[in-house]
Amino acid sequence: MKEDVMIEVKGMERTFNLGEVEVKALRGIDLVVKKGEFLVILGPSGSGKSTLLNCLGGIDSPTNGTINVEGEDIGNYKEKQLSGYRRNKVGWIFQFFNLIPSLTAVENVALALEMAHDKRDMMKRSQEALDLVGIPDKANMFPSQLSGGEQQRVAIARALVKKPDIVLADEPTGNLDWVTGQKIADLMRDLNQKEQTTFIVVSHDISITEVADRVLYLMDGNFSQKQHREPRSKKVMKEC
Repeated sequence: MKEDVMIEVKGMERTFNLGEVEVKALRGIDLVVKKGEFLVILGPSGSGKSTLLNCLGGIDSPTNGTINVEGEDIGNYKEKQLSGYRRNKVGWIFQFFNLIPSLTAVENVALALEMAHDKRDMMKRSQEALDLVGIPDKANMFPSQLSGGEQQRVAIARALVKKPDIVLADEPTGNLDWVTGQKIADLMRDLNQKEQTTFIVVSHDISITEVADRVLYLMDGNFSQKQHREPRSKKVMKEC
């Protein structure tokens, strides 16, 4: 594998058996993602986007094919190695934020470090992550006291605080209004460029493609040949 390649997928298939029905969610995916790339994968509901992310993130395993991350086939990992991969190398951003209501913003971020068994200067690093995403003054607020955009910023800080090599984002703007969604897209792109973290974003929201380095289209479990325009220039990060 070339030094500038973060992920290389070959012939990945994922089949689910629902009773007597066989559902092919992924059909022979081939994919190369470079280090520091901001990749957007578009597709309608049921196209296999979340299944693809789950396999890349080590939550699910392909039925056939290989996933190489920096030259290592994670399909050969034992459970302890796979847990370490999920815990340390991958950060997740979800559509519905998944914040703990009884924890403050900084405590929600710190939870990622606690789960990674990395408690060194935990609260300080969590505050720095909130600074990075533009909400340093929201650290002691609870999720119910934050706007949707602010909650997503907390979720992004939680994904980034452990310094993962890869961030996987599943419909990160899907639960936000259009203006706030654009600000979150700009924020992710800004952090991608500052931190050189590899972002893989799946969405049905075509507006998020404007911040992408590359756009792929997933249809019925495989990539189509449809092409997209060049990405827009980076915007200045704005607060939600």
